[in-house]
Amino acid sequence: MSPAEAAIRIEELTRELNEYNYQYYVLASPIISDYDFDQKLKELEELERLFPQFLDPDSPTQKVGGDITQRFDTVRHRWPMLSLSNTYSEQELRDFDERVRKAIGNDFEYVCELKFDGLSISLTYEHGILKRAVTRGDGIQGDDVTTNVRTIKKIPNKLRTDGYPDLFEIRGEIFMHRAAFQRLNNERIENGEMAYA
Repeated sequence: MSPAEAAIRIEELTRELNEYNYQYYVLASPIISDYDFDQKLKELEELERLFPQFLDPDSPTQKVGGDITQRFDTVRHRWPMLSLSNTYSEQELRDFDERVRKAIGNDFEYVCELKFDGLSISLTYEHGILKRAVTRGDGIQGDDVTTNVRTIKKIPNKLRTDGYPDLFEIRGEIFMHRAAFQRLNNERIENGEMAYA
């Protein structure tokens, strides 16, 4: 391959892979298989090694996020991670209550809380230590994002007190307040990066 051909191919691969990353990480809508992505990334890495003069700072091979991983392993949930359906009327709420009572009887209480839209997450603790953090995915399996979650200050890597079961899961949402999200977007724009949606 000539240097001119390499320059064109490096530019093509960089553009394609950045778009695939955007579709995968921002829109959560992958448009290429993991295998095909990895093959293209390997090709780009090899071309950049052979023709370092064409290395683009925007190349996906140059993006690092400290301890945050760029690709995730898929793992099965210990128990399915289901979601509740929306309710839009009082009758739908009453129907839900009736189904619950038929399924488990009357010995329960409801708890109401604000609904935050974020990333559904399942945290597994063993002997008080965070062992695994997995996204909802399809409810049966999700992405192992443990390394990423360990960087969130509000999620303890080790519980401070005793009395917890040896193994348990906590499920909830990871979200960012609007003001923090806006600050993140402003930083990205100042650094010449695209803002998130």
